[in-house]
Amino acid sequence: MISWQRSLRTTCLAVLLLAGLTACSSGSKKPQPTELPPVAALMGTRAAWAAQIGAGTESITPIVASGRVFVASTSGTVAALDGNTGQDVWRLNVGTPIAAGVGSDGQTAAVVTQSNHLVALANGREVWRVRLPARAFTAPLVAGARVFVLTADRTVTAFDAQNGVRLWAQSRTSEPLVLSQSGALLAVGDTLVAGLSGRLVGLNPTNGSVRWEAPVATSRGTNEVERLVDIVGPVSRIGDSVCVRAYSAAVGCVDASRGTVVWTRAAQGTTGVHGDDRLVFGADSEGRFQAWQRVSGEPAWSTQRLKYRGLSAPLALGRVVAVGDSTGLVHLISREDGSEMTRLSTDGSPILVAPVLSGDALVVQTRNGGVYAWRPQ
Repeated sequence: MISWQRSLRTTCLAVLLLAGLTACSSGSKKPQPTELPPVAALMGTRAAWAAQIGAGTESITPIVASGRVFVASTSGTVAALDGNTGQDVWRLNVGTPIAAGVGSDGQTAAVVTQSNHLVALANGREVWRVRLPARAFTAPLVAGARVFVLTADRTVTAFDAQNGVRLWAQSRTSEPLVLSQSGALLAVGDTLVAGLSGRLVGLNPTNGSVRWEAPVATSRGTNEVERLVDIVGPVSRIGDSVCVRAYSAAVGCVDASRGTVVWTRAAQGTTGVHGDDRLVFGADSEGRFQAWQRVSGEPAWSTQRLKYRGLSAPLALGRVVAVGDSTGLVHLISREDGSEMTRLSTDGSPILVAPVLSGDALVVQTRNGGVYAWRPQ
């Protein structure tokens, strides 16, 4: 199998929900995206397959599990696609618009509707649905025969994956403002890790008790907007190392085995990060793309070649990093220095969420609902 590593050629609560705070001034003129020079195709790729799911948002993200790509749309459609061919394994509509998803362990898939219902699906049919006490913008986590949900009131709740019975809930004092974008919710060993405000919190998945807390950013502003430092997804996990971004405040890494902060660094940015065992990658609010050393947090490199292009969160794969932009382009850039290796086209609509990897295929979902896959060549 050719890999992405080898294919590089040597040549208000009442809750006020906030999104897009980076351009609040009604009189400010939006900067023009940096023009893209012609790019020499230093990396060979080929289109693998394409599918259509329907329009999406920043809170509806694809996930890969058991060789399937699970996708959803705001209109209520959820599908499991064969990761090799893009063909439907199953597809159904949950009957109401979707707010967040998709979570899956390969068997059970879960989404949250705009009417605040958590819906569990399996084999193309609805298994159960339960009402949530608040809105959700983070995809549910399906793991260990449970479905975990992070809601906008900063509560983590666990449900039995078979029948939807609520098992426990862990709440935090809610701040006046929350972000209407994906947060952090993942499993690290036998610990459930959630982003609550500017902290990563390790929970016992059996009963919800807190095992540890690791502050990545601290609220310091003079108003509620400036004090908003929620952890945003996606995150980068390598073993026990979990690296994250706190909204418009910091980037940092935490040792989830001990619940200790390894490093944090002030960094503007509103989208998540990704990385490998050596580097962590992310873009700031203006599109400056940067790499940090995973061990120390020291800057490795940065590039302004994609400035003002509305970048998605990235995906590190082999010797390149994939990132989408607001014009539907996927940029594959060198992990060593940020130089662009090749460029891939979709349907021209913004790529709002991070690409994912299905086997050896790079998969992206656009705002208009196109799902595209490429393989290295």
